[in-house]
Order: sequence, then structure tokens, then C-alpha cells
Amino acid sequence: MTTPLNYRKIIHCIGVSREYIILNTIVAALMAVLLLILIIVFLTLVVGVARSAMSIYWLTPRRIKKAMERQGVCGPTPKFLVGNIPDMDAIFAMAKPKDSDVDSTISHDIVGHLLPHYLLWSKQFGKRFIFWIGREPRMCLTEINLIRELLMKHSTTAGRSWMQRQGTKHFIGEGLLMANGADWHNQRHLVAPVFSGDKLKRYAQFMVELTEKMMRDLESAVRGGQTELEIGQCMTQLTADIISRFEFGSSHAKGKQIFHLLEVLQDRCAESSRHFCFPGSRFFPSKYNREISSLKMETERLLMEIIQSRRESVEAVQDGNTSYGDDLLGMLLNEMHKKKVGGAGGSDFNVCLQLIMDECKTFFFAGHETTAVLLAWTIMLLASNPSWQQKVREEVVRVCGGQPIGTGHFPKLSLLSMVINESMRLYPPALILPRMALEDIKLGDLFIPKGLSVWIPVLAFNHSEELWGEDADDFNPGRFSSESCSPGKFTPFAMGPRNCIGQSFAMIEAKIILAMLISRFSFTISENYRHAPVVVLTLKPKYGVQVCLKPL
Repeated sequence: MTTPLNYRKIIHCIGVSREYIILNTIVAALMAVLLLILIIVFLTLVVGVARSAMSIYWLTPRRIKKAMERQGVCGPTPKFLVGNIPDMDAIFAMAKPKDSDVDSTISHDIVGHLLPHYLLWSKQFGKRFIFWIGREPRMCLTEINLIRELLMKHSTTAGRSWMQRQGTKHFIGEGLLMANGADWHNQRHLVAPVFSGDKLKRYAQFMVELTEKMMRDLESAVRGGQTELEIGQCMTQLTADIISRFEFGSSHAKGKQIFHLLEVLQDRCAESSRHFCFPGSRFFPSKYNREISSLKMETERLLMEIIQSRRESVEAVQDGNTSYGDDLLGMLLNEMHKKKVGGAGGSDFNVCLQLIMDECKTFFFAGHETTAVLLAWTIMLLASNPSWQQKVREEVVRVCGGQPIGTGHFPKLSLLSMVINESMRLYPPALILPRMALEDIKLGDLFIPKGLSVWIPVLAFNHSEELWGEDADDFNPGRFSSESCSPGKFTPFAMGPRNCIGQSFAMIEAKIILAMLISRFSFTISENYRHAPVVVLTLKPKYGVQVCLKPL
């Protein structure tokens, strides 16, 4: 007779308890469930990415292309994924002047070198045409009435594209310049008090102080025998000093360190953008991406040091409220403090800190970079046009009467204003003014579908003989002596609710620096100057602006 197996004895003999087997069974079941969940999540992500990619790279472009073709708006045939990038590369290669062709001859006819694809395609397809950067469609628009309507009426329904925001996120983040919709509206109201009339007068005082210091440095350099100077670098240093004081007050020395990092970061981002970016390439640890990430981290570390120092030394104003200062950083921290006291959580607090850092970076770029290149080009134009230089000098002497320049003098400096306007017309810091339709938009007889970027070629616009006459490529400040410019014809700071919030600050800064320079020195263009405008996010003189200074 067979003896039945005693499993309990067997389990006991091999040293394994029933509880252990049950535990192993539960663990195995849990792991199976977890694996199933991971597979489901993975498949969901894959499907989501596939749907998103299908929408971005196929459905949305196809919808936009058909909508514009129905309205008779067409352009060069795009290639799959890369769009018209290869066509543009070939056109630019043919139009780009060789270094051996660049000399001291100054010609303001620069559209053919800098926007050759616009000239070619506008002749082929008319004033409205579409071209493609990868799978992003861009429509060129040059009709004044439609541009005015777009900028005046669609401040929240037209904004920055995803591609623009990605291209600048490392050096200006999601500050006012790149914000859209409600975010832009909130940030605009947050920053607006910084540029009130009373504060602009106070800013003018330290602008004069810092410019006076530079004038003394220039005089010392000339007395030491250095009659030729690269004035563009001098303007870059001066505007960096001014924007550092504006943003960080007494912490401006560390602010200058931050701005140096931002300048390098900007150049690296510009270099990176010249390389074809396939989907997902921004996540790869390439040479550019590693360096950009390192520079961004160091920049934000220094910004956090300034913010932490400001929070540790917070002041109490007379009415008992807390104040972090009245510079840009202080006012932003004051607003953040109000939100925190009002009950915002920790996550909101961290978001506010990142936004403050992004605003500081944004205003460095917008308030330093653009003003520096404006001054460099204006000085070049005055140095190569001595008659206008003398006219402006006589006006400054007459208006200021030997007294330090102040905001009360600006309305009377009409010739200086005309020269600055003509400089911005011939050499606008930004060559294009882009807007993306964040929802469907109607402009006159034109329907703009959601997702279409509108591309306003400011440089070509400013050099158009149709708008400015046969002398459109000549330096002639007299064209701004009357109010003959129709609305939308000249928009150096854009227009409408989304115009440049710092335009008054920039114009005060430019007038102070130019008036003080022209009243202390006469200057001529050097024989070593090589006229080569180049685009590195803004329109810059590739080899600088060499001028010969002579103290008056």
C-alpha cells in the first residue's frame, strides 16, 4: 500500500515555510501587475508621441497648406521634414559676399545679402508667400494695413511660435519677450511700473553718470595716443553697465558677470541653431547642448546668489511693508512677496523665482544687446556723414547750453531723433518681426489658420523703394522731419499692446550717450573699417566699428 505524501513534512525538511511560498507568490503577482502597468504606460506614451508627431509633422502642416492654397497663397515646394531649409542654404551661399570682397566702402544696400530668399521668392510668388522651416510654415506679409491690424488687434491671439521659444529658452527663458496669451498679459502688467515716467527720470541720472565715466576713459585713451577705437565694443560695455545698474542696483558688479555669461550663451545658441535639428536633437548630449546647459546653470546660480542676498538684506519701508529695492529685481521680488503673503504655495514660489530669473535675462538681451548695436550703427553713420554729425552737434550745444543733458532736453533734440530713426531704418536690430497665430485669425480678406507663423521682413520693409522712394538705401535723416510716415510704415519697436515695453528707456539711453559723445568728440570712420553687417540674432557689424576720435 502506497503511503500518502506529507507535504508539510517535505516543506519542513527542505526548510521552506508556507508563508514564504505565499509571500513569493504575492511578490510575483505584484511584479506581473507592475510589468503590465509599465507596458501599458509605455504603449500609451508611444501612441501619444506618435499622435503628436503625426499632428506636428503631417496633419497640421497639411491643414495649413490647404487653407492657404485655397486663398491663392503659395510658395517654394517644401521637402519632407526639412522644408525649404536646403533651398535657403543654397540661396544664402550664392548671395554671401566673400571676405576678400569686403572693404571700407560703405553701402547700405544690404537686403540682398541678408534676406536673399525674400527677394527671390517675393518676385516669384508676390507679396504673400509661404515657405517652410522644417515642418513649420511661415507666411511672409508686407501689406501695411494687414500688419497694423495684426499688431494692434491680436496681442493675445498671435504670439511666439514653439520653435522661437525653443531657440531662445536657454538665454532668455520664458520671460516677457517669449510669453504668450494670458502669461504675456500678466507679465506685461507686472513689469510695466518699472518704466513709469518718474523712474525713467531717475534712470537717466545714472545713465549720465556712467556715460561720463566712459567719456573720461575715451579722453584718457586719446591723450595716451590711441586715436582709433573700436567704438562698438565701447558701446557694448557701457550699455552692459547701464542695464546692470537698472536690473540689480548695488549688485551690478555681479550682474556684469551674469551678462558676460549670457553673451557667450547667446552666441552658442546662435551657433547651435545653424545646424539642422532633427526631432528630439535638443535632448542629445552634443557638444553644443553640453556647453549651453553648463552656461545656463552657471548663469542661474549667480542670479540665485543675488536674489538670496537681496532676500537676506530685505528692507522695511516707512509704512512697515517689506521692500526688496526699487530696481528691476527688487520690484519683481516685491511682487513675488505679495503673492507669497497672499497664500501662494511652495511650488508657485519656485515658479516665481524661475520667472524672475527669466525676466532678468530677457531685459538684458532686450535692453543691452539691441541698444548696443543701435549705437554702433548710428555712430558709424555719423562718422561717415560729417555734415549731419556737425548739425547734430550744433543742436546739442544749443539745446543743452553746456549743462548736463536731462530728460527735459529730449523733446528739443529733433535732429538727433531723426538720425536715430534713420539708423534704425537702415540697420534695424531685429531683421524680422515674427508672430504665430495661436488661434484662427481673420486679417482683412486673409484667413490665418491656427499654427501659421506670420513673418514680417522688417529690413526689406525699411529698404523698400515703394515705401521710401528711390533713395531708400541712402542715409537721409531728413525723411523723418515731417509726419509724412503713414502708420505701420516705420515700426522700430513694433506697435500695439505688444510693442517694446522698454522703448522709452532705450531712446533715453541712446540720446544721452550720443549727445554726450558728439559734444565731446568729433569722429571720422577709420580706413580700417570693413562694412560687413551680419546676423547673430541681432544685426551686428561683423568686424566692429573703428572710428578716429578727436577731442573738441
